[in-house]
Amino acid sequence: MSKLIKEDIDKFFIEQFQAFENSLNGESKKPLHAERKTAIDKFKTAGFPHAKDEEYKYSNIAKTFGRLFSLDNMSDGAFSLSIDEASKYFIPELDAIRLVFVNGVLDANLSDDFSSLPKGVHIQPIKIAADDYAEDFEKHFNKHEIEGSDNFTDLNTAFTNGGVFVKIDKSVVAEKSIACYYFNDAKNADIVSQPRNLVIAEKNSQASVIESYITLGEHASFTNAVTEIVVEDDAIFDYYKYQNESDKAIQVGTTMVHQLGKSVFNGVTLSLNGAMLRNNLNIAVYKEHSETNMYGLYLLDGNTHVDNHTVVDHKVPNCESNEMYKGILDGKSRGVFNGKIFVRQDAQKTNAFQSNRNVVLSDDAEVDTKPQLEIWADDVQCSHGCTVGQLDADQLFYLRARGIDKKTAKSILLNAFASDVLSNIKIEAFRTLMENKIHERL
Repeated sequence: MSKLIKEDIDKFFIEQFQAFENSLNGESKKPLHAERKTAIDKFKTAGFPHAKDEEYKYSNIAKTFGRLFSLDNMSDGAFSLSIDEASKYFIPELDAIRLVFVNGVLDANLSDDFSSLPKGVHIQPIKIAADDYAEDFEKHFNKHEIEGSDNFTDLNTAFTNGGVFVKIDKSVVAEKSIACYYFNDAKNADIVSQPRNLVIAEKNSQASVIESYITLGEHASFTNAVTEIVVEDDAIFDYYKYQNESDKAIQVGTTMVHQLGKSVFNGVTLSLNGAMLRNNLNIAVYKEHSETNMYGLYLLDGNTHVDNHTVVDHKVPNCESNEMYKGILDGKSRGVFNGKIFVRQDAQKTNAFQSNRNVVLSDDAEVDTKPQLEIWADDVQCSHGCTVGQLDADQLFYLRARGIDKKTAKSILLNAFASDVLSNIKIEAFRTLMENKIHERL
């Protein structure tokens, strides 16, 4: 099989869009499709990002796609996933509203019944919600400019079809989390999926969403997922992303958070396995006295490559952001971190803090880290920093001197290192699962 080049990949997606458009029939005249057409035109101009693009300098997704995929062996989207098979990957003991996506499309048979949702919680397939919640779509779907958006966002917008719309009404506290399980069925062929989600947390509401990504089978998968989150005045929103993919899984996950009101956003990203995982977490803060917290943990081995790109754009005064990403790398794995904090001229009295710390356990593992601050205001408190190193020899010696064997001592130190991130998971069942997963790996 010859390797694909960028031009082959661009052509493939453009032809896929033409086929997708031809299948829409009457839907092609709706406002949602106008957004799709604008997006595909932008993608045609720029195409698939590659290593010459500064933002993808260390993560050549086009090259990895070309190495793993065969366009002659692409899935038509058909699948056969039973509830018994899917349930093996559900979070144990989690009391949540379950949404199951297969190959990027919401599967009603595997998901919870939408007719019995708690009062004030609205969930619909995104293409239906585009009509039923037209006013919300007109205000929020792909409408807010945000730093960090790229060609992959345009590509996803062009294929908007199978994701989900979630709305939490004013003053509603959603006691159950919304657990989204994204399955790629790569058992018989290579698969591409592009789920697109829009989540709105209205004034004074509280909600949490968990996104979990799973690829089944030995073939390659490419997930290009986009989730837009709108957080209004006095709302609190918790967002969790968990990636434990197959060795032939490529994922670009873009989460765009618009803190339109005075609000609190908490995000935790957990990456354990995959061929190449790129996480874009882009946040814009529009209202004073907002709080933004971002945490990440990547625990890598083998040839796994994980790239976390984050943006916090402080547009107004008197806000605070805290960011802490940690990596543990073994084998021939590679971790990339690029965190940008923008403090605009009007954003006086901003407090913004960013940290990236990495422990490298192998001579063949690699870390590229680039924290960035761009500040146009003068009355602010901002800091950033990064570290790359091995386990502390003095701490190891201290534990060994107390009769603890080397393997156990390393495990204790690494689990403690990871716990700073895991402790920010508020959902007990999910936190327990992640603590167990991390403990097994370490």
